[in-house]
Amino acid sequence: MTDTQIFSIIGKELSLSPKQIQTVATFLDEGATVPFLSRYRKEATGGLDEEQIRDIRDAVETKRTLEQRRETILKSIADQDKLTDELKKAIEEAKDVKTLEDLYLPYKPKRKTRASKAKEKGLEPFATLIYAQETTKGDPEKLAKVYINSELGVETIDDVFAGAVDIIAEWISENIDVRDRLRSDLRKFGKLSSKKTSKVKDRTAFENYYDFSIPVKFIKPYQTLALNRGEREGILSVKLDIDTEKELENIDALTLKNEDHLFVDEILDAGEEAFKRLLFPSLERELRNELTEAADEHAINVFAANLHNLLMQPPLKAKRVLGIDPAFRTGCKVAVVDEFGSYLDGSTIFPVPPRNDIQGSEKVIGAFVEKYNIELIAIGNGTASRETEQFAANFIQKVKQIQPDRTLNYIIVNEAGASVYSASPLAKQEFPDLEAAQRGNISIARRVQDPLAELVKIDPKSIGVGLYQHDVHQGELMKSLDDVVESCVNTVGVNLNTASSALLNHVSGLTSRVAEKIVDRREKEGPFKKREELMDIAGMGPFRFEQAAGFLRIPEAENPFDNTAIHPESYEAAEKLCASLEINPRKLNELHDQVKQKLEAIKIPAKAEELGVGVPTLELIVENLLKPGRDPRESLPKPILREDILKIDDLTEGHVLEGTVRNVVDFGAFVDIGVKEDGLLHISQMSKTNQKVENPLEVVAVGDIVKLEIISIDKERGRIGLGLA
Repeated sequence: MTDTQIFSIIGKELSLSPKQIQTVATFLDEGATVPFLSRYRKEATGGLDEEQIRDIRDAVETKRTLEQRRETILKSIADQDKLTDELKKAIEEAKDVKTLEDLYLPYKPKRKTRASKAKEKGLEPFATLIYAQETTKGDPEKLAKVYINSELGVETIDDVFAGAVDIIAEWISENIDVRDRLRSDLRKFGKLSSKKTSKVKDRTAFENYYDFSIPVKFIKPYQTLALNRGEREGILSVKLDIDTEKELENIDALTLKNEDHLFVDEILDAGEEAFKRLLFPSLERELRNELTEAADEHAINVFAANLHNLLMQPPLKAKRVLGIDPAFRTGCKVAVVDEFGSYLDGSTIFPVPPRNDIQGSEKVIGAFVEKYNIELIAIGNGTASRETEQFAANFIQKVKQIQPDRTLNYIIVNEAGASVYSASPLAKQEFPDLEAAQRGNISIARRVQDPLAELVKIDPKSIGVGLYQHDVHQGELMKSLDDVVESCVNTVGVNLNTASSALLNHVSGLTSRVAEKIVDRREKEGPFKKREELMDIAGMGPFRFEQAAGFLRIPEAENPFDNTAIHPESYEAAEKLCASLEINPRKLNELHDQVKQKLEAIKIPAKAEELGVGVPTLELIVENLLKPGRDPRESLPKPILREDILKIDDLTEGHVLEGTVRNVVDFGAFVDIGVKEDGLLHISQMSKTNQKVENPLEVVAVGDIVKLEIISIDKERGRIGLGLA
């Protein structure tokens, strides 16, 4: 199948034109990035967005892989001189890998099997005679006796029949009709069940699966992943059940063509042998793999959605932050960062057990608050977090009593991955003179100021907003999460003069080496004054510059367009537009109302033709002239800042309060409501009406501020049930 045919098929599948598929595939083959195509090549792609372009990318990759496999299979069978016209046609028309592999199965080189050993003993002709089902007269034993050969290890008539049955069983197991029927029945009527193993003595997280059974067609992705992990850890024994007698009848119906021939019993025996030894184990593995792949895909999609929402949390800019990394025995690390994220000062305090040095800790914190004019205390949500939160809340209340007009709040920050960052080469490079714990604490403080800029320094799997992320296909997970990070970074844009190499590395077109050279040049020669200076960086080149330039911002640039998403290739058009409307691009913010009035009055299609650009390009220029240097995250609700703490004892059923969504999973969302434990907003409580919610992500997202009602409290187990208020 040619690329042209592939593009046509994908076009039908995605409801797009083959021309769009071809255009995107060509751009991607040449090295263009998804963010670049979705923003700066809309005229060429027909206005496709990032999701559509990634769908095309993945579909083209899948189809090309299928074609490579098809060619390999055709060559392998041809080399065996067994490629008939009929078989070739079937292989060429196969639409998926499963069908291809079924067709290839009889010709696939195999390790030694019972059937291949029987063939080596000269028993294939007898198996062929039996399988033909045409012999209706004679003595079966006399017909079999001919194949006794002691030199080949065939000593008795029973050996002859046993070997022939082994060969026929393999033929039946390779029969496409038989495989398709059993495959279909396993999906329709199969049941997955699990029991706890003998090694389980204590309570585990898998108690719900100790005596569990569910039809395959109803199993949820998280159940599949739980069964897989429980089985892998030796806690659960998992099996697939099907009505064996019914399936044997189905196999007999497909293989027994003549009930009057001499070898009916051998055909029936071979069918049973094929089912129990070959077909069922093979298709059980296949089905379990399919369920796992589907569960992986679902879990990866949930993780990706959560990560996207977390990375796109609005930054709390222009705030000096005091970060606290809680701990019991070793003390709480304290780090002060200025409004730009630069480390100013730090210490260690011991406000929680075993020392409980409240007075000494308040003295240290108080000195930092006064010296650096701290407005916000960021507390990591790990070990000793709530105890530290109580200390911070009490401290803030004392400050408020003395200075009632002072702005001072605290916020709980998800510290997942901070320890990973703290031990990384990047952290050591940023803070070579600090110990790892303090580096991690700086990361916690910076996450409040700009979640995206800080979290891109960490392996996305370590950020902790998924479910079973270490169990799913790691290659697919990383591909998906890399897509999310790439999308978020390029949607927001990056300050060329302040971004870390880790952040620059995710900019369209840039590599880690080029990112490091940009930072190195900045440190040696000072800040960039214009985008064009990037061309002086070794390894940049025209193509890389084209891909990256529009996503890099220079707030202090000589050319005001350098602080927008307007691409340098469109500067001439932007200048002509401003000139025709008598707009001074250097005074866009000062004259915002006048600029807005003029820009909203233009007729886009006519003006685009006048300027010699496409409509999407002009729309992008206008958008950025209206909001130069705009951060899309700024329009989102800011996180909840607290002054005091709630205890679970303070809560009652019916209590209404606000909370921040921390994680979204299949069965609901975990929400920080300001008490020690996150509450669970179960999927069944996500609708104010009786309408069933199928996907929690349709209702809430990580970082959302939601109004909630307490519907249940289990103080002993520390569980809080929530409903939308």
